[in-house]
Amino acid sequence: MKKIIIVGSGINGLVAGNYLIKEGYDVNIIEKKNVTGGACIKDSVEIDNKQIDFAYGATVFGMMPKFIFQETGLINTIQGFYPKTPKLVYFQGDQNSTKIFQNSDQLEKELRGRWGEKGRVNDFRNDESKVISFIQNLYRNAASPSLDIANDVLGKELTDLWISGAAKDLLDHYFTSEKTKLYMGMTVIESGPASIYEPGTAFTIPLMDSGSVYDGYWGFVKTGIWKITESLTKINSDLGVKIHLSSSINEVDAFNNSVSFVKDDKDYKLNYDHLIFATDPVTPSKLINDFKNEKNNLDLIGTSGKVTAFFKNPVKWKESNNYSDSFRFVFSTDTLKGFEDASQNALKNSGDYFPGFIQIYPDGSAQRTMGNKENYDKLIFFTKNLSYNKKANDLEDVKKKIVSTVLPYIENSDDLVYSKFLTPKDLNETFLFPKGNIDHLTMTGGQNFDKRTFSSQSSNFYSYYDYDNIYYCGAGSFPCGSVAGTPGYMCSKQIIKLISSKKAVY
Repeated sequence: MKKIIIVGSGINGLVAGNYLIKEGYDVNIIEKKNVTGGACIKDSVEIDNKQIDFAYGATVFGMMPKFIFQETGLINTIQGFYPKTPKLVYFQGDQNSTKIFQNSDQLEKELRGRWGEKGRVNDFRNDESKVISFIQNLYRNAASPSLDIANDVLGKELTDLWISGAAKDLLDHYFTSEKTKLYMGMTVIESGPASIYEPGTAFTIPLMDSGSVYDGYWGFVKTGIWKITESLTKINSDLGVKIHLSSSINEVDAFNNSVSFVKDDKDYKLNYDHLIFATDPVTPSKLINDFKNEKNNLDLIGTSGKVTAFFKNPVKWKESNNYSDSFRFVFSTDTLKGFEDASQNALKNSGDYFPGFIQIYPDGSAQRTMGNKENYDKLIFFTKNLSYNKKANDLEDVKKKIVSTVLPYIENSDDLVYSKFLTPKDLNETFLFPKGNIDHLTMTGGQNFDKRTFSSQSSNFYSYYDYDNIYYCGAGSFPCGSVAGTPGYMCSKQIIKLISSKKAVY
């Protein structure tokens, strides 16, 4: 029986463990913390002697392919919901929102009327759908991303524009309005300050829409997103996966194929045939003995932060309160130059906060829709362009600035009773995100698509620096982070294929 060790019990480690145990392998997961889940865990706060659980790191769900959701067994344990109402977009000073409809014809009409858009909205949506279908087929087939395959499937024009091209060129190709370009291109800086002018950044736009649990839309899990990893932990344990919590690794002996770790003040040693790191991409280099292959040019910096705001009564929006479940976006700039300047200034650490845009997730309203009763309403303000220099305790003024940007849109803003703030530095210390990056590696062109690997071999795409039996499937591998499990699935399938091919030889 092949022995598999997985380091890290976030979503990717858990998904990889699920597929590998079902192949009949002996699977051990080693986790440094006392709980599984990685950044997909809960925290609690007490207000008026009432405990409220909330999503500590990850909040929304949507990038997990349906087949992973089904095949792992999560479909039997998780209730989810995504708002079918339009997303609502405000540029600072707007009293009325622009509605982002799912229907292309409705959207085109709205953007022409609100933002003076004279471009090709329908063409953008149609072409994006082709690219998304291509990406999803890569997931399903566990195929290594390849420009050659993209050219064969999509044609060179779409490949050059959507995958290897710059985000700015992609946006200019379809749209005329600066506001449209800002909204459609905001995912370029999802995790960190990638430049819209850099080749390869266009791919981030379809990538963030490529999840299929909610048909390309983001949503919520009843009780909280942490139920995903809690449920998968139980599923895996019932299947026979051995999970070692509160276990600190001393050394990975790559020559003798063993891992030494400490648990409960006792020393342990496990041998492996294959070792998977479902961690950040830097940690393995610190654990593998005599490691000498580390890249020196990894772009790690993250600039995303999060405010969780608690209201003693359900939030009432001044405009479109009938869309209480809708995602909302507030932009602080209405030009691409302002957008680019803000992200690049955050990269330079020339200040604490450069307002760009805030994504507002109506977690509390979604929970009520799913029948989960909570004592307090919750809104999540997912914020961009925070510099990696200070923790939340040192940035009370920044938290107030973020909150004050959103509150003017809320009728009962006085019901706000508490807010929890996480900066990139907090994310680094809490979840071991390198430089606070939620995707571990910034989604720059040089770290996107076929370049999002540490291997020199496309056939062994998830190998860690070409070690024969050491792999990497954290958020820094293809496709990216989020509560998706796609890297874990694709990595496990690569290992299964490798083992099967060796059996065939013998």
